Amino acid sequence: MNANRLLAELKRHANPERAAPMAAYMKHRFDYLGIAKPQLVAICKPFFKEAAQADVDWRFIEQCWASPWREMQYAALHYLKAVQQKLTPQDVPRLQWLITEKSWWDTVDFLDRIVGGIARLHPEVNAVLLAWSQSDNIWLRRVAIDHQLLRKDQTDTALLERILCNNLGQREFFINKAIGWALRDYSKTNPQWVRAFIDQHRNRMAALSIHEASKYL
Repeated sequence: MNANRLLAELKRHANPERAAPMAAYMKHRFDYLGIAKPQLVAICKPFFKEAAQADVDWRFIEQCWASPWREMQYAALHYLKAVQQKLTPQDVPRLQWLITEKSWWDTVDFLDRIVGGIARLHPEVNAVLLAWSQSDNIWLRRVAIDHQLLRKDQTDTALLERILCNNLGQREFFINKAIGWALRDYSKTNPQWVRAFIDQHRNRMAALSIHEASKYL
């Protein structure tokens, strides 16, 4: 993988007019080249064509993360998705670094699926996620809360309950929103469980969490 060559290709497609509103949408936390997601995926596709046959190139990922351009972090995420089947529990510390560096919901909400995929195949990672659910870092907490999204009847409800309970009584928007999303998603599979959780913990739950969780109840 060649991060410099990818960046050169992305710069060829830069759109300053699009970049300004993209940066504004992210509260000017990051600089953008102005490349929309479908175009970014199309540009990355030939670079990642043979990625699944090779070892995970963490040097490439780290170079993308070091770039000042947010699209390079997005490219690293799409690369991780392409090599997801090769990721193991040994990669979790590096993923933790990605979660806690240049953190915002756009990258974190992608990484929760990546980490969740590892944990689904390697349940020993659950202990790490339980520890993250009590971290001082809100983004590690958010990943722990939402890593089981879309698992449906394969959801580990005991783990979900422990992680959620570790995060009740919070004022942090991104935590309370994540709690609501986790419950809302699981309510499509087991609404009775979600209703019972809300009934039991309502006094400690933020109104935002209850609102999000109740959407399909």
